[in-house]
Amino acid sequence: MKNPSRMVTAAALMTLPLAAMAQGALNNPTGPYVGVGVGQFNVGIDRLDDVDDAVANIRDSDDTAMKIFAGWRLLPFLALEAGYVDLGNPGDDFETSGSDGSYRLAISGFTVAALARVPLGPVELFGKVGQYFYDVRTRIDFDGGLPSIRGKDSRDDFMWGGGVSMVVLQHLELRAEYEKLELKNTDKSDAFWLSAAWRF
Repeated sequence: MKNPSRMVTAAALMTLPLAAMAQGALNNPTGPYVGVGVGQFNVGIDRLDDVDDAVANIRDSDDTAMKIFAGWRLLPFLALEAGYVDLGNPGDDFETSGSDGSYRLAISGFTVAALARVPLGPVELFGKVGQYFYDVRTRIDFDGGLPSIRGKDSRDDFMWGGGVSMVVLQHLELRAEYEKLELKNTDKSDAFWLSAAWRF
């Protein structure tokens, strides 16, 4: 084996970043954090308010979503979190027995959730359950010059999800997560997020 000392040195240098990340994860197992996230919200509309059963063949749609959040790690494996979540403005075309048209939604509101975490050194697995308190604004436009329909409603629905995170630079937590939102009048609604949080 040629230059064994160099190989040992190289191996040691390769492990330094992981060691630093692991130490960072252990330095702040509890306490507050704040973060931001960007993702994609997907929704399949089951029915549109104010149009009864006249609308059929509603296409699924998606849009860019954004959120800000803050939480407190009560224990290394338990955290409480609240945030503001804007699910964007998904919309698409639909068909009716008469005039076809298009719809557009605007969904935003606040979340409260509990997170169960499994620390694995610098990497953590987590699950989430909570409630989404939101406003949904609907605009429905029909072809052929028919008047548009606009509506607004305030609701709250159950949400759950999970993901994986990694702590780098001792305080910076990077997350990839999936959330399922049980929104009214949808047959599916979920979001995929990439987030970053700072642990104090």
